[in-house]
Amino acid sequence: QVQLVESGGGLVQAGGSLRLSCVASGTIFSINSMGWYRQAPGKQRELVATIRIGGSINYADSVKGRFTISRDGAKNTVYLQMNSLRPEDTDVYYCNALLSTSFRSTWTDYWGQGTQVTVSS
Repeated sequence: QVQLVESGGGLVQAGGSLRLSCVASGTIFSINSMGWYRQAPGKQRELVATIRIGGSINYADSVKGRFTISRDGAKNTVYLQMNSLRPEDTDVYYCNALLSTSFRSTWTDYWGQGTQVTVSS
């Protein structure tokens, strides 16, 4: 069993900052990448940022220069520092991990339960 637990969401005014955290726990052999996605009601889930085990990072164009993703490999934790938040950043943010649970298992996607981020204008 693998669990991803997010924290740090909430309500903030436009221009403010929030920091999201996500801890992966359970039977984890190796993590390929961790990241953040977001989804508004009735819309598809979209990439926000990902970070691979080698350190390569990918951001959505809409958050470049405002959001920073980082990772603590020893703690199986990924962070998302969100600055200069805008009302359009309001969404449910989901943590994702691409990982294996044993030497023989394939890479599998796991998701957190989501955390609400609301930015007021």
